[in-house]
Amino acid sequence: MSANLFKSFTLKWWQASLFKLAILAAGVAIGTYWYDLFHDYLPVLILVAVVAVVVGSYVTYVWWKQ
Repeated sequence: MSANLFKSFTLKWWQASLFKLAILAAGVAIGTYWYDLFHDYLPVLILVAVVAVVVGSYVTYVWWKQ
């Protein structure tokens, strides 16, 4: 039996919110615990975060207009 990683599914707004909150909490915990490991890569991580926000904003804009 193989799992299909790309199957479609729909989340309710509160399920998506819980998922996002969990990912945010995990990111904060990882950043706090392994600060010394990620400190040298901070500018790159900030750039990745900014690009992700811009792309996410664009995708949200396109979705909203449809």
